Formats: sequence, structure tokens, C-alpha cells
Amino acid sequence: MLKRIRGTESVGAEYEEIAHACRLARRVERPFRELMGRPSRPPLVIGVLMQVFQQFTGINAIMFYAPVLFQTIGFKNDASLLSSLIMGSVNVLSTVVSIVCVDRFGRRILLLSACVLMLIAQTSIGGLLHANLKATNSLRQSVASAVVVLVCLFVSSFAWSWGPLGWLIPSETFPVETRTAGYAFAVSSNMLFTFVIAQAFLSMMCHMRSAIFFFFSVWIVAMGLFAAFLLPETKNVPIDEMVDRVWKRHWYWKRYMDGDGTGSAGDMESGNPK
Repeated sequence: MLKRIRGTESVGAEYEEIAHACRLARRVERPFRELMGRPSRPPLVIGVLMQVFQQFTGINAIMFYAPVLFQTIGFKNDASLLSSLIMGSVNVLSTVVSIVCVDRFGRRILLLSACVLMLIAQTSIGGLLHANLKATNSLRQSVASAVVVLVCLFVSSFAWSWGPLGWLIPSETFPVETRTAGYAFAVSSNMLFTFVIAQAFLSMMCHMRSAIFFFFSVWIVAMGLFAAFLLPETKNVPIDEMVDRVWKRHWYWKRYMDGDGTGSAGDMESGNPK
């Protein structure tokens, strides 16, 4: 399988590295305890925040309640369902962009550029709805169409950035020995906040009206700051080199690394599994 993926017969060294990493992972007796250790804090924080930020873009709330949202702004039943279908298609097609571009341009540039576009879309939607619904409590067809376009821009931006990369980046940052425990923790955070946002969205939309889009805009700004200052670039960095090439060189996360930069893997290699 590895030969087919790499397209070459010279995979012996890589295979041995993978096998060695698997042996180290099996020697971890308490992965969740290991996950709470200081050297594991950077990937744990990043993994959880990537999942939480996914939900606080408002993407699942908008996708769940798209027909209700479009009916609220003046679309008929058939038109609102068609708009939801268009959004779903945009979501699928835009995900392909991420597949093509993620290893070419890197993770951070996709996340940061998407934050800019999502912020423009959310604030524009909020502004249009506030200006028009406040005056007439209804939308002209041209304004309603503009809202649909902006929602599609938002969905597209999410689909080639925070959507897929919210799952990819944690898999690249957790070390092999704590990956299962760390990923379980991160995914649990995702499910929890998916439930919270899904339950709260309709009530928020009824009470906040157009201001709900400004609420999500504030979170998008926070996401952009997180990606700019706390999220390292993991493009072309093997997992076993994350400590030396990423964590020890990062302006903030380097303080959580052991003095020798080896972390828990170093303990296991020296014959001291925790």
C-alpha cells in the first residue's frame, strides 16, 4: 500500500519509521494521562480550538436551518429549498479546492484568507438584513438574492478551509503516542458545541435577528487571530519532527516543550514508558 501511495519502491526507511512509531504508541499505558502532560498541551489546545471554532463560524447552524433562514428573509418554500440545495453543492465543490491547494499553499494561508472572506460575508449579510428588515420588515428580491450569494460565499470559504482543515490539522499535530486520546478529546468538543449551537441557533435568531451574524463575525475575528499568532504551519512536517521543527521554534508554544525537546516519545525510547 505504501508503495502505491508513494509511487516508488524505495519506501523501506519510511515503513520502518511508521512501524517504530506504532511500537512506541503501543507502549503508552495511560494515553489520557500522557495527554494532560505539559508537552502535550500545544497539540491538545490546537486540536480542541480547531473543532470549537468550526462551530462558532455558524456553519452548521446555517446549514441546519437554511430553509428556515431563507423563508425568514422572504423566500417561498420551494425557493428556500432550492437555495439550500445550491449551498450544499457549493460546499461539496469548494471542498475539492482544499484538496488541491492545501499542500501547495499551506494550511495557515487557507485559514487566514477564509477568515477574511467569511468576515466580509457575515458582516455584509448582517448589514443588509439590519438595514432592510428594520425599515420594511421584508426584503426586496434583489437584496434577498444578494443574501443568498453572500451565504454561498461564506459556505464556500468555510468548505475549503476551516471545514476540512479542522480535521486535518489535529491529525498532524498530535504525536502518535497520544493521537487516539487527543483526537477523541477534540472530536468530543466538536460534537458538544455542534449540539449547543444547533439547540441555541433558532432562539438566537429570533431574539438577535440580524445581529446573530455580527455575533458569529466576532468569533471569526478571534479565529483569524488564533490562526495568525498561535497556529503553526504543518505543511511538509513529519509528525516525528513536530517538536524540533515546529513546537520548539514557535514563539509561544516552545515554553511547553521539555528541555531536550523530546517530550513523552523520548521517555519511551529510553525505556521509561509512562
